[in-house]
Amino acid sequence: MKKIAIAALIVAAFLMASCVVKEAFAKDYKIGYVDLAKVFDQYGKTKDAEKALSEKGKAKEVERKTMIDELRKLKDEQALLSDKAKAEKQGIIDDKVKKLQDFDKKAQDELMGERNDMLGGILKDIEKVVTDYAKETGYDMVLNSRTLLYGADQYDLTQEVLKRLNK
Repeated sequence: MKKIAIAALIVAAFLMASCVVKEAFAKDYKIGYVDLAKVFDQYGKTKDAEKALSEKGKAKEVERKTMIDELRKLKDEQALLSDKAKAEKQGIIDDKVKKLQDFDKKAQDELMGERNDMLGGILKDIEKVVTDYAKETGYDMVLNSRTLLYGADQYDLTQEVLKRLNK
């Protein structure tokens, strides 16, 4: 008798759970997707950031070239000196090489840090526009197209997001 009662309870619980699940899946969800790579590449702020970073990189390259030219000049001078003077000059050259290496590392770290800061700001802008658009238009979910195997064009929100970003 106990076995029948337990079986009846299990069947009742299963039926109730299936009704709850059915209700959860009965709702129509409004879902869209965005090609974040395309949005990122075509966002005006991204292009401005890339241009600014490129200019800073060129300025660092000019500074680096000056340091290298100075090193070459020192090496040329060293070739004309006596052995004792060559040894002294080598100490100066070694110091300049170390400064060049430090400059390279510092410049790379600076540019990388600025790039990461700019990327973070741009991604926040994109996320805000997507979120605001989704809320305004009643979307329940907006996915990144990279996670989709397939998405029909009618669910692609990329152009609308780009239009809002580049206002």
